[in-house]
Amino acid sequence: MAGGVTSERHGCSPEVTGPSRQSAEFEAAALEFAISAPKRRALVVVNPYATTVSDRLRSLVIHALSARYEVDAIDTQARGHATEICREGAWEGYDVVVAFGGDGTVNEVINGLAGSPTPLTCLPGGRTNVFCKLLGIPGEIVDATEHVLRMADAWKPRLVDVGVVNGRFFAFSSGVGLDANVVARVDARPGLKSRLGAGYFVYTALSTFAGRYLLRPPRLIATVDGAEVAGVTAIIQNAEHYTYFNDTPVDVAEGSGLDTAELAGVVLGRANLVDAPSILVRMLARRPALVAHPQIHSLDAFTELDLRTTDARPLPLHVDGDYIGDVMHAHYEIRPRGLTVVS
Repeated sequence: MAGGVTSERHGCSPEVTGPSRQSAEFEAAALEFAISAPKRRALVVVNPYATTVSDRLRSLVIHALSARYEVDAIDTQARGHATEICREGAWEGYDVVVAFGGDGTVNEVINGLAGSPTPLTCLPGGRTNVFCKLLGIPGEIVDATEHVLRMADAWKPRLVDVGVVNGRFFAFSSGVGLDANVVARVDARPGLKSRLGAGYFVYTALSTFAGRYLLRPPRLIATVDGAEVAGVTAIIQNAEHYTYFNDTPVDVAEGSGLDTAELAGVVLGRANLVDAPSILVRMLARRPALVAHPQIHSLDAFTELDLRTTDARPLPLHVDGDYIGDVMHAHYEIRPRGLTVVS
């Protein structure tokens, strides 16, 4: 496997002991689905540094999955490692790749699997787990594991769209500007992210807005279908929802979906204290719609879009909630039916 990492094969499950309720729940799940039918091959890509992943939880999950799958489990070691693993695993005869981590892990796995016949599924190991929820996989790990076990007997792979920005695939959203700045700051403090959860995102968004976007925000221009829209932040979606606040969907753009073959987006025209509260309320409450706000310019369904800086300052860029660097230009396009998933 990639990176010289030794995988663990779990054909016969090791005994998992311990009095905890969670251990008992996983054991019950494993016993329920331990039948004699042939097992599917599963490559489980684990991010051991994800918010809710621990060595103990990893062992419990893999033990439970071994009831219905022949499991190879590999831990990622650095940024980009999951992509490297999956580029090799995509053509090695696995029936499924399970991304066990947060949305950043899922994004890396997608960048290794896109265009291959090997389906992706996921288990929630991060704070938000947007793609898991979009696929209908429960956000609680025991329930999600049982869901993936049941899936082995109701095997229905399907194709979904993926977005692309500057050659990088993304599953559900990407952004240039404020939201990417927020992601970069949150990821720089993983301890606070883990302890404070959604509240820390809100605090970071407000402080970033006040500190960087009120006085002299970076400027950008979006070009789509020959029309230009200027602003300070752009958000592009490939899915119905932009993200989740705890378990509540947060809607930004309208008209996108995992099977629409089109992207959708919005551009924030300006940043000031007058607009900020109403924009935040619309994002969290979902009514009235964010796209109806006077400072939000809706980008109707499209297949290609260009973003570029207009003041020579590089713009922060994120994909699926993972900051990937600053850019002067971002080119977006859609890859219809570019990824196989099973859920």
